[in-house]
Amino acid sequence: MIKPLPVEQFLEKSKTIPIIDVRSPGEFERGHIVGAINIPLFENHERAEVGTRYKKVGKESAFLLGLDIVGPKLSGFVKKSRKIAPDGEVLVHCWRGGMRSGSFATLLASAGMKVSILVGGYKKYRNYILDEFNKPLDLIVLGGKTGSGKTEILYELAKQGEQILDLEGLANHKGSSFGMLGQPPQPMTEHFENMLYQKWAELDKSRRIWIEDESRNVGCCNIPDGLWQQMRTAKTAFIDVDKQIRVSRLVKEYAHFSFDELKSATDRILKRLGGQHHKAAIEALEKGDFSVGTEIALNYYDKTYLHGLSKRDASQITTFIVKHNDTATTALELIAGI
Repeated sequence: MIKPLPVEQFLEKSKTIPIIDVRSPGEFERGHIVGAINIPLFENHERAEVGTRYKKVGKESAFLLGLDIVGPKLSGFVKKSRKIAPDGEVLVHCWRGGMRSGSFATLLASAGMKVSILVGGYKKYRNYILDEFNKPLDLIVLGGKTGSGKTEILYELAKQGEQILDLEGLANHKGSSFGMLGQPPQPMTEHFENMLYQKWAELDKSRRIWIEDESRNVGCCNIPDGLWQQMRTAKTAFIDVDKQIRVSRLVKEYAHFSFDELKSATDRILKRLGGQHHKAAIEALEKGDFSVGTEIALNYYDKTYLHGLSKRDASQITTFIVKHNDTATTALELIAGI
């Protein structure tokens, strides 16, 4: 039995039923529905071969080549699918919801499994989620200069029952030139958006949501346009944290990395620091004087952040002066004052 499902129903059923993504490993790596399992009909090179045959010879020849490639794999597809779904029900999709998912679904249905396929495929899913980010939310942007502890404060807000979206956690990047240090590899933007949608879908849209102030890119991950536009016009809670507190926090966070790692990160902002400040920062790192090196870098980051803040509607900004290094207390102050 094969049942076609629109994207909303497909995603609802995926909460309890496993998804099989039959696209190639390369397609899957770029981005996939969170939780989906890849059983590729074609490996990367096989997909390329079929595509080349289609362009150079024609559809029928490409189809026959595809059959030659897939034929020996059929029993393996069924065995893997049954292992994924021992109760016999699965969701299946490919790129457009066409031949690949249809063929795979027919095979599983012939083997006695209950199969639902995504109408329009992964392409439809992508269009759907990007459109979802255009829907208005009650966002509060948590702003603050580098080293203010915004991520820690976000999670303290969550402990108090507030809703949050942690963009940096999903992107595996802390936003600055130093933000990749100690982090796992970043996902591609496509999959970052997919993971972000999963979190987005779990939110109660009738309640406010806190999100950290970011530039358009978090490392190499781009924030979806719909969400980015909302962030730029949302209410902003700006925490003005004492500079020495920020320096101390950043030294604690980054001083344990090697000189080469810190130098590379500093080199990436050479043009923005200027040659003289860059040289002074590197010399401070060489001496192990991390506080001085951090203060030099903050001179650049603070100017950059305040320039971005100045482009916001001043009437939407509430400033909180923070003289302590207690993120839990800061979270409570934000809840009471925003």
